[in-house]
Amino acid sequence: MYEGPVQDLIDELGRLPGVGPKSAQRIAFHLLAADPADIGRLQDALQKVKDGVVFCEVCGNVSAEATCRICRDPRRDLTLICVVEEPKDVLAVERTREFKGRYHVLGGALDPLSGVGPDQLRIRQLLTRIGTEVNEIIIATDPNTEGEATATYLVRMLRDFPGLTVTRLASGLPMGGDLEFADELTLGRALSGRRSM
Repeated sequence: MYEGPVQDLIDELGRLPGVGPKSAQRIAFHLLAADPADIGRLQDALQKVKDGVVFCEVCGNVSAEATCRICRDPRRDLTLICVVEEPKDVLAVERTREFKGRYHVLGGALDPLSGVGPDQLRIRQLLTRIGTEVNEIIIATDPNTEGEATATYLVRMLRDFPGLTVTRLASGLPMGGDLEFADELTLGRALSGRRSM
């Protein structure tokens, strides 16, 4: 335990995902020893993220404008929507260079124990996006308990749309893993070998 602001900084850093107590302590002491100009750039970057980043009106991805660059791209296939949990998953799928459609970011996964139900996710917005032009929805939620529950729920919601094919990423992704940590080859193969549900 350290005094005052140092301990406050360690506590706040420790609340970040993937940062444990030891890492939080290392980062805090690195910041204490850092050049003031470096700290200023970090503060500016954090402020710009809070002030300038919005969520795309169409898909829910992070964007600097009202509509993200993927939704604005006229070369993207309008008939294909890939449903992911978080904006970081869009980048993971994009790295494969296998997917040419558009995305829909749910903003999480169903997790009743944490109080996340269908109303907390962007499921209603997905249903309104499906018109006559969309003919396939690829469900690319994480291959863990919450992701599977979300995929099952989405299949039930989407099965009554006429002419709509609902697919799920194929095997190749480890159960209990996250899309953001999958390598491009594994994720590319999973995308290419998706299956109907």
